[in-house]
Amino acid sequence: MKPFVTGRAVGWSVIGVLVAAAALTLEAAADRQQARSMVISRQGIVAAEQPLAAQAGASILAQGGNAVDAAVAANAALSVVAPMMCGMGGDLFALVYEAKTGKLHGFNGSGWSPARLTPEFLRGQGFKTMPQSGIHSVTVPGAVDGWHQLLARFGKLGFAQVLAPARQLAEEGFPVTEWVAGYWAACESLLKKDPAAAKCFLPGGRPPAMGEVFRNPDAAWSLEQVAGHGRAAFYDGAIGRRILELSGRLGGTLEAEDLRRYQGAWVEPISVNYRGWTVYEIPPNGQGIAALEMLNLMETFNLGEWGLHSANALHAMIEAKKLAYADLLRYIGDPAFGKLPVAGLLSKDYARQRAGLIDLSRAMAQAAPGSPPEPGNDTTYLCTVDQEGNLVSLIQSTYNAFGSGLVAEGAGFALQNRGGLFQLEAGHPNVLAGHKRPLHTIIPAFMSKGDIRIAFGIMGGWNQAQAHAQFVANYVDFKLNLQAALEAARFTKMSFTGTDVQLENRVPEAVRAELAARGHRLDVLPNWATSVGGGQAVLRDFARGVNYGASDPRKDGAAVPQPFLK
Repeated sequence: MKPFVTGRAVGWSVIGVLVAAAALTLEAAADRQQARSMVISRQGIVAAEQPLAAQAGASILAQGGNAVDAAVAANAALSVVAPMMCGMGGDLFALVYEAKTGKLHGFNGSGWSPARLTPEFLRGQGFKTMPQSGIHSVTVPGAVDGWHQLLARFGKLGFAQVLAPARQLAEEGFPVTEWVAGYWAACESLLKKDPAAAKCFLPGGRPPAMGEVFRNPDAAWSLEQVAGHGRAAFYDGAIGRRILELSGRLGGTLEAEDLRRYQGAWVEPISVNYRGWTVYEIPPNGQGIAALEMLNLMETFNLGEWGLHSANALHAMIEAKKLAYADLLRYIGDPAFGKLPVAGLLSKDYARQRAGLIDLSRAMAQAAPGSPPEPGNDTTYLCTVDQEGNLVSLIQSTYNAFGSGLVAEGAGFALQNRGGLFQLEAGHPNVLAGHKRPLHTIIPAFMSKGDIRIAFGIMGGWNQAQAHAQFVANYVDFKLNLQAALEAARFTKMSFTGTDVQLENRVPEAVRAELAARGHRLDVLPNWATSVGGGQAVLRDFARGVNYGASDPRKDGAAVPQPFLK
């Protein structure tokens, strides 16, 4: 047989062209700036830091649930398979994009302090600063109320069906994954301080190893209580009674009314325009405002011309972080306890004024807060998108790994230490007071332009706002796709003074040397460092009716598409 009817010579020359074209295509694919491909589907997608949790959410989509049902299912599953990161003992924030109305809704599920927990009480107990563990660091957990409010307003399925995957994982057990095993091992000394915590999370007297099957029948019991009795089981029922017993036994201030009266709040998201994209965060008491202020500062520089991982771009972003976080610490607390200058901090004029403090040749050692005009840590993040185009950006945490280190007997989850973020300084916006929400680290994010909607988030305490700004720059300024924008090497500065900064060693050595010459004191991290946080993202292209998902290799997670079930 002849290769082509036009003759042997022409036929083989065409084959040579095709082979060369194929080689060029393979070379182009090999040169891409990401290790994983995006997940692309017309069906829903769930992206979470642990594959079993993402699968739990995707299974709920296949059962007829929507993005909100899937988000609660994935979060509940994460509370089982990554218990040091999140759980019923922690707080929750969410952004929900409702496709049929085109409206973005914000939910603040941060818990408040016990009414009797005051600076005077703590000083009487001998504390000079806020305790970072133990019963006096515990605030009322907001997660279960958050699940309830999200499902009641937007969900299609009930608690029993949505929590079923998490209950199954708790009862039957699951093999511990790589990153989670490392986090767990690092918490051994904290867990050993509390007998109930050690009994629950140190089977055989030690943290479970990678691949070892871990079961948590106590967590299964708590999930069963919520599945059968709703939020009342936690705030005015069997679970709450176990929490109150623990507080009373340890001399804590938590009382039944603190639990019973608590409710999370629906809030209007705050936003800025960044080079034509609208980027949204939850308003204070969270740190999301710092991400938006960073973006305003970054917008005054032409990052795209300088290029990804250039010394100028990195320097400008690091300096913007210092200025935005100085304002965050100075001005942000619970808005229910005083007027906060939110509009002033997000003003473009204020950003231009503050950006004038950035010297491109030298790192600043001390960034002071500005004077905004008056208006006229350990965490888990997940995101979901369904076939209709509803999106959820959800973040949930116990603050530090295993939070306060305390577990109510038989409850199967750790209580958060979110109270450790309060100040004891009189007059400060974030000073401790009864039934007050602290300045919060966990923040979900969202961005939109034209037919594109993106839900995203990156975990890691005070790393989060600066990581959000870098993700946006990666996508908008440096034109990376969703997965590459998550994977790109990041910096983080967890301190609030000085010239120290951490960055991954995938930033070129010559660029690191130039940053050092400008006065940055660099701590070079491994290729995929936990310090810079791990993230997830989903994208909806409404023009094509196509969904995209991305998952950060700095976590065990995955973006899992909705399975086809008939």
